Amino acid sequence: MNKTPNLAQGRPYLAIPGPSVIPDAVLQAMHRAAPNIYAGELVEMMPGLTADLKRIARTAHHVAMYTGNGHAAWEASLANVIQPGDKVLVPATGRFGIGWSECARLQGAEVEVLDFGKQSPMDMEKIADALRADKAHEIKAVLAVHVDTSTSIRNDIAALRGVLDAEGHPALLMADCIASLGCDIFEMDAWGVDVMVTGCQKGLMVPPGMSFVFFNDKAEAARAKLPRVSWYWDWTPRAHAEEFFQYHAGTAPTHHLYGLRTALDMIHAEGVEQVWARHATLARAVWAACEAWSTGGSFAMNVSDRAHRSNAVTSLRLQSPNATALRDFVERQLGLTLGIGLGMAPPGDPSWHGFFRLGHMGHVNGHMIMGMLGGIEAGLRGLGVDHGAGALDAAADVIGGNA
Repeated sequence: MNKTPNLAQGRPYLAIPGPSVIPDAVLQAMHRAAPNIYAGELVEMMPGLTADLKRIARTAHHVAMYTGNGHAAWEASLANVIQPGDKVLVPATGRFGIGWSECARLQGAEVEVLDFGKQSPMDMEKIADALRADKAHEIKAVLAVHVDTSTSIRNDIAALRGVLDAEGHPALLMADCIASLGCDIFEMDAWGVDVMVTGCQKGLMVPPGMSFVFFNDKAEAARAKLPRVSWYWDWTPRAHAEEFFQYHAGTAPTHHLYGLRTALDMIHAEGVEQVWARHATLARAVWAACEAWSTGGSFAMNVSDRAHRSNAVTSLRLQSPNATALRDFVERQLGLTLGIGLGMAPPGDPSWHGFFRLGHMGHVNGHMIMGMLGGIEAGLRGLGVDHGAGALDAAADVIGGNA
């Protein structure tokens, strides 16, 4: 008989890297009867909604909304700037860079992937070499993931723009900020990003179901040169809507819009810079704990250099006992759900069980992070996992301001 009673009753904690914890205020805003989609508050709030989305993306340009997840945003972004036979360059640092490249290939693009593995950021010199070799400027776009959710690598998008400019290459710079927007610092206009995609279910704190494509005038000009764009994916009417239905190419995701309005109000009330600072501090607490655990046994961080780690997600390794055993223990015994090791090993490979991830994005605070870390410590001890000491002390020093 287990000497320890089950301790999972009470409010569960979903500590995965998306969907993130949804604020009660967002859930309450969505808990209402279906609204009128032809007149009234829903119609009237759309201009402010788009303006506030652009404030978070740090752009003065355009945004198109889609009823769909981040994969829908991938496809929408490509549909507006790429036609079959066009070449794209994809510097990949994890599963989601590869995934975006696969989406481009299925849309008929010729894709060149520069795979930098699962533990290192983009190598700007190798990217420069690839651009330099493209004498005829056949590469139409560079698809770069800001934070790859599978590996937790954060890439330097501003430096990538610098490489494009230094080589005098006209390719569009397209950034995937699905994991990072509202968590890691991102400056669309200041960094020279032409197209950016994101979803609503991570830093924006809304249940999955909406995605967004932000684009500047250069990307809009590329769209105008295409012979055709599918009616549904076309970003032009969505970004320049004169009637409510044009924002969504039909019936709107009504309740998501109410939730999004509340989430944006929360972000702007806190202030985007403060949101970034909160995520940075909480991430440092997570790293401090994980670095302490890594001093013994097989526990290890996927990204060794703090400069290349995301403030939204941390990818980890645990081989003995494996990460799946830890995830199962803390969910069953504590009500704490940790993220799977997505994309870190081939499908069916038993080594997949040696990876897991922590989500620390969106609606999270100090005591939640300390609770997550405390749950992991309890799991490591409960399973008899060999690990380094002092993790919770190290995290508490960060959150207490003593690190």
